[in-house]
Amino acid sequence: MASPQPKTGRFGSLLDLIGVPRTSGHNRFVSATAIDSIGTGLVTAFILIYFTETTPLSLVAVGGAMTTARLLALPTALVVGPLVDRLGARVVAASSNLVSAVGYLGFLAADELWHVVVVVLIVQIGHSGYWTSSSALVVLASPGGNQRTRWFGFVHALRNAGLALGGAMGSVWLAVDDAAGLNGIILINAVMCVIAASLLLAWRPEPGPDEADGPDSGQTRASYMTVLRDARYLLLIGINVTFVFAALVINVLLAIYIVEGLHREAWIAGALLVLAAVQVTFTQTMVSKFVERFRATRVLIAACGFNVLAFALFALMDIAPVWAVVPGLFLAMIVLSVGETVSAAPGDQLSVDLAPEHVRGRYLALYQLSWTFGQVTAPAIFTFLLARQAVLPLMFLIALSAVAVPMLMWLERMIARPAAGPVDDADPDQADKAAPTEPAANTAP
Repeated sequence: MASPQPKTGRFGSLLDLIGVPRTSGHNRFVSATAIDSIGTGLVTAFILIYFTETTPLSLVAVGGAMTTARLLALPTALVVGPLVDRLGARVVAASSNLVSAVGYLGFLAADELWHVVVVVLIVQIGHSGYWTSSSALVVLASPGGNQRTRWFGFVHALRNAGLALGGAMGSVWLAVDDAAGLNGIILINAVMCVIAASLLLAWRPEPGPDEADGPDSGQTRASYMTVLRDARYLLLIGINVTFVFAALVINVLLAIYIVEGLHREAWIAGALLVLAAVQVTFTQTMVSKFVERFRATRVLIAACGFNVLAFALFALMDIAPVWAVVPGLFLAMIVLSVGETVSAAPGDQLSVDLAPEHVRGRYLALYQLSWTFGQVTAPAIFTFLLARQAVLPLMFLIALSAVAVPMLMWLERMIARPAAGPVDDADPDQADKAAPTEPAANTAP
């Protein structure tokens, strides 16, 4: 297969100016990502409402069933990791979309408590499988690391736009037809999952010199012990936990802090969510293009600075004059969104660049668990601290972001230090792949 040619002409120059990577040969991947994100946005906000409206179950029962399903799905990433190594990211991501489609179709027949547990569990398994393999898909779109930072930024922006569009479509649909609308939303999302899976399977990326997408040769005998012996990757996972908590502020803490802590109107939280979505969608690719020239660790340190400033501004609103609270909250959200756009691509890039190719699936599976850990623990930690004092969750977040700085400096020294890498029981031929290093810059040609 011939290598994708660079964009030419005025349109190609414009896309390059705003940081969009060269997508020639990868349009099916881009389309699959957009469709999957729109479908996810379509249903995410309405799943709880769906089961309370279409089954005789109470809100508490449905919430308990969904929590149980999500807890049961926690080990999924550990199962998916070896599958990515063996079958390739495309096959695993497409299969995961099909699993999600089966789960969503099951929603239409669920009318008992155990039904809800089963169908939500199936959907969660599909989602976990997709997200575990998603970073490896970007690797396939950027063979040899070419424009990889831009690709991660582009995909992040695309997903934000898709989620926002899907949420808006779902709201309009329900406003027009509340009853049939719920079933229609679920059915449409199932169809979108199938379409996204088909596009991924039809996508034929050209692998880089040390990258492959498909069944492995069987020569590599690796396990999760390979990852657990890789000190620098474990450090990266720990660093990512601090960014996960920062990212969850918008969905988990923001609204309750504004309403319960600052005693302000709930619409402010909604307006801030829209602001964040718009800012990330329209600036992510340009920010990713700008930061690709710097070391990823240095960029993440800068992102920590933006996060500390944002959380400090949010906290100061607890003692600010009444007239300053709303403008202060908007300023804090702008700063927090800058931190998100700065950190998104370099963090994802490190997660794949520091993972040896032949066991990248296992590495990414453990990396994905850092997100799972944050999603499970953040609501309890935030609400526990908020119940004691409104600003305590923000003080906690400031401390986490500050601690991440020396951790990143330590990681940078570990990356620069020559090392044989965690080869353990792998084939000796894989030894030269076992110690990837962080490039000083990732400037696209």
